[in-house]
Amino acid sequence: MNKRMFYFTSTIIAAGVLLAACAAPAATQSMAHDEQMPAATEMIPGTGMQPTDAMMEDHSDAMQPTAEMMDDHSDGMQPTEEMMDDHSADMQPTAEMMDDAMMTDEMAWPDWTMATLTNVNTGETFKVSDFKGKVILVENLAMWCPNCLKQQQEVKALHEQMMGDDSLVTIGLDVDINENAQDLKAYTQKNGFDWVYAVAGKDVAAQIGKLYGDQFLNPSSTPMLLIDPSGQVHLLPLGIKSADDLASQIHDLSMQ
Repeated sequence: MNKRMFYFTSTIIAAGVLLAACAAPAATQSMAHDEQMPAATEMIPGTGMQPTDAMMEDHSDAMQPTAEMMDDHSDGMQPTEEMMDDHSADMQPTAEMMDDAMMTDEMAWPDWTMATLTNVNTGETFKVSDFKGKVILVENLAMWCPNCLKQQQEVKALHEQMMGDDSLVTIGLDVDINENAQDLKAYTQKNGFDWVYAVAGKDVAAQIGKLYGDQFLNPSSTPMLLIDPSGQVHLLPLGIKSADDLASQIHDLSMQ
C-alpha cells in the first residue's frame, strides 16, 4: 500500500468512528424523550391522527358551559304564564268536586231537616235544610195545646222585635199525627201567625223523638230548637220562652 492510500483509508475509518460516537447520544436522547411522553390516546376517527395537547385543550374549553349557556338553560326552566295558567286551571274545582262538597255539607244536617214538607199557607213544598245559612227556629206544637198558643204569641212578639231582619226563619211544626194541613192553615190565619207552618208526619216526628227524646214530641212542654247556619241543632229549655229570651239565643247563634 502506498502512502497516499494509507492516509485515505485512515481518514475514512476516523470519520466512521466519529459518526458512530455522535449517533449514540442522539438515540439516547430520543429514547428518553419517548419515555417522558404519555401513552398515545385513541386515534381521531377518520383521520388516522392522534390528538395533540393543543387539540385536547381546545376541546376541553369547548366542553365548559358558558354563562350564556347557563342563562339560556335557566330561562328554559322558568315557568311561563301559559304554564302557570294551565296549572291554575287544573286546580279549579270541577262540578264533581263541588257536588261532593255540597253532599258533605248536607250530611251535617239531620235527616229530618231534609224531608219534604208542605207549607200549609202557600201549598209550596220545602225542606228545613233549604234555609241553610240562616238561624232556624222550630217549634213543635199541636193545635189543641194552650201552652203552644202562648209560645207562638211570644214568637209573634219576637218577629215584631226583629222586623226587617231576615237572618231568622221560623217554622211551626205540627207533631200531632192526627192533625191535618187544612185545619192547621185555618188555625194560623185565625191567630195571625204568618210564618212557615207544616204537618210533620209520622216519619219526621219519629226521627225527632229518636234524636232528641219523647219530650220533643210533647206539645205541652213547648219544645223548641234552633238550627245554626251550619246545620247543627241546639235544643232550647222546655217550657214557655219569652221573646227576649229567644232573641238572645238567636243573636248568639247568628254571631257564630
